Amino acid sequence: MNEKPRLPDVITLGCRLNTFESEAMRQAARAAGHDDLVIVNTCAVTGEAVRQARQTIRRLKRENPGRRIIVTGCAAQTEPETFAAMAEVSQIIGNDVKLKPETWARTVKPAAFGLEASERVVVNDIMSVKETAGHLIDGLEGRARAFVQVQNGCDHRCTFCIIPFGRGNSRSVPMGEVVEQINRLVAAGYLEAVLTGVDLTSYGADLPGTPKLGQLVKAILDHAPGLKRLRISSIDSIEADALLVQLLKQEARLMPHLHLSLQAGDNMILKRMKRRHSREDAIRFCAELRAARPDFVFGADIIAGFPTETEEMFENSLRLVEECGLTFLHVFPYSPRRGTPAAKMPQVDKAEIKARAARLRAAGATALSRHLAAHVGREGALLVERAGIGRLDDFTPLRFHGAAEPGTLARVVVTGHDGAMLSGTIVPEASIVAAE
Repeated sequence: MNEKPRLPDVITLGCRLNTFESEAMRQAARAAGHDDLVIVNTCAVTGEAVRQARQTIRRLKRENPGRRIIVTGCAAQTEPETFAAMAEVSQIIGNDVKLKPETWARTVKPAAFGLEASERVVVNDIMSVKETAGHLIDGLEGRARAFVQVQNGCDHRCTFCIIPFGRGNSRSVPMGEVVEQINRLVAAGYLEAVLTGVDLTSYGADLPGTPKLGQLVKAILDHAPGLKRLRISSIDSIEADALLVQLLKQEARLMPHLHLSLQAGDNMILKRMKRRHSREDAIRFCAELRAARPDFVFGADIIAGFPTETEEMFENSLRLVEECGLTFLHVFPYSPRRGTPAAKMPQVDKAEIKARAARLRAAGATALSRHLAAHVGREGALLVERAGIGRLDDFTPLRFHGAAEPGTLARVVVTGHDGAMLSGTIVPEASIVAAE
């Protein structure tokens, strides 16, 4: 009996945009006939992310001694020399070419042919890239929801952030291509799509007519009627356009959950970060949406120990958890990134950074526990992700008892929680919308 051909493995580190791009690379590598690859799609958001990428590569080589490791993603783009120095790495591919089919068909060669030294690092000037093409994929392996790239890159230069140097300047996928991609995913059986990008609220500035993100969302809701649920991933709330805010308030198919790029809750620190909002802006945005939809849930990125941050400044960030009503916190202990202005500012003691990050995480855990407790006894709509696990409309994870297939929507009664996720039971009488 013939064995099933081995397919390229893709290890995704970092953001939801990486998740989408990993699937596009998997399909391109498969189409090119590669069966000996392990592709590592890296993140560069912190120094720790780069360290974890190197650690992951070493582990993968130990576990797959006969397979080639291709490294790509933001860390490969910003620090190609770091990965070129690793004997475990066969080739480094930049962000500008990783999604091109010809990269996998011609640049990434079968092992038998080997590589010249000049071919091992294929990383170009990301700032010269002017367009982002829509990449049509039929789905994401092992996932109930689909991620759709609508934007890439960032025109802002926050003083702590290396990502623009990994992703380039902002560029958008035309609305028609996005709608086509979503309808293709609906036809493949997906009930929920997540719009992803590096700086989503900058969507459209480079397109003819300069459409805003709100116009894109409305086009999807109008022209993809089969899509049951639409999510927006991380946004910069101060740049949310009026139509987008209106849709978030009114559209039932637009899920009541946003992850906000807040970074800090002190106005002086926000200014030194070169952020474009104040703490008052953030509080007002959350209050406005929650007034229209009381079930709205917010997550947020917050950095602990940014350079020059005093205890009083940190307390302002800590209070923001309550004042914005944040539920899902992503806490980043500040780490200097070479080449960023913040790396040259007066640094906070590392032990203090660690302690502040722990305090923020504790506040986040308290807020999450309170949020989970408020769900107990309620009934809600659940997207089933895998056997026994799903998420509610507001993205709250839930472990359930009862029969429901991955990729379906079901009604569930919440019966309890463990501090991290809810537990519940599928309502037998509820109709389950199956993915066809």
